[in-house]
Amino acid sequence: MRVIAVGTLRDFWNRPGRGDAEQPLRAWVQIVRAVEWSKPSDGKSMFRSADILKGGRVIFNIAGNKYRLVAAVHYRGSRIYVRFIGTHEEYDRIDANSV
Repeated sequence: MRVIAVGTLRDFWNRPGRGDAEQPLRAWVQIVRAVEWSKPSDGKSMFRSADILKGGRVIFNIAGNKYRLVAAVHYRGSRIYVRFIGTHEEYDRIDANSV
């Protein structure tokens, strides 16, 4: 998969107090870049704790569920767009279906 907006992840882990997210996010990017998903269950089988939403959105738990990453997955084009990364508290303030 081609990961779009890795810079968003980099900006996140460079924020004060978020350095613990760097290695888990780098690992997530490395894993996702090495796969080809053709349907939502492909991602779910790889990341058991992922939540599949309508419209190709997937929520990933990062760093032992300390952070949430929302991505829009375009299966036909083999692209995954990072739409949001934040704490659970920050996640609770967004609509994962529309970010």
